[in-house]
Amino acid sequence: MKAFLNLLIALCLVTGLNPQALAADPDPDLLKVALLPDENASELIKRNQPLKDYLESTLGKEVELIVTTDYSSMIEAMRFGRIDLAYFGPLSYVMAKSKSDIEPFAAMIVDGKPTYRSIIIANADAGVESYADIKGKKMAYGDRASTSSHLIPKTVLMESAGLEAGRDYEAHFVGSHDSVAVNVANGNAEAGGLSEVIFQHVMDRGLIDRNNVKVLGYSGEFPQYPWAMRSNLAPELKEKVRNAFISIDDKEILSNLKAEGFAAISDSDYDVIRRMGSLLNLDFAKM
Repeated sequence: MKAFLNLLIALCLVTGLNPQALAADPDPDLLKVALLPDENASELIKRNQPLKDYLESTLGKEVELIVTTDYSSMIEAMRFGRIDLAYFGPLSYVMAKSKSDIEPFAAMIVDGKPTYRSIIIANADAGVESYADIKGKKMAYGDRASTSSHLIPKTVLMESAGLEAGRDYEAHFVGSHDSVAVNVANGNAEAGGLSEVIFQHVMDRGLIDRNNVKVLGYSGEFPQYPWAMRSNLAPELKEKVRNAFISIDDKEILSNLKAEGFAAISDSDYDVIRRMGSLLNLDFAKM
């Protein structure tokens, strides 16, 4: 046993993987499934109960839905093998991949395509009519590990208006997409960036007064949010999980996930995120 442990530790030192992750059960009776922590945790778990029921029925296993406090906590949980499946944003996936042995297997389809875009909004009374007007103002972002509420809008401001966070405007991280919309609507920040889909969801739920915000613009299309799993899960289980998600056709489940369906994906689909990170001089492994 001691020799095995020494070999395990040596392997971890060579590969950079965590020994707890390597030792995680490849075919657990209880699957721990982490949802993207971009909205209220209790609401997310309640809303996704149909997904839990579907996975338990389809996979023949117990399922526990988990919402971590933030993206970083979810990345660390995956790194240490404390969760088996996770619903990541593209950036948080790339960050997790740089620290963990995981693989993406499905991305949601919205409006008939597995891509999405960010929206940049401004307070209606802030005098912000264009990206250039954000100079000298407060710009609200969600989580530092968010793609559509940080990486994409920050890149848009740099490429479209030459604005750099810290130098040209003040970046405020407020946690979630919902909070970005609320902070902009309330005037706590003159502008903000978030997912277009979530912005529409915020509007539909009446969380903000539409008259208090204006749309400045949209980003280009980027690969959708991926589901990923531990690479050391048993091959048969991985195939079952992959097929379970690709086969979801229950309208309630899909609606709760803001999706029309799911499409198969691979790690290379997220190279565009890595290129954006290079543009912004981000080291994903250290974020």
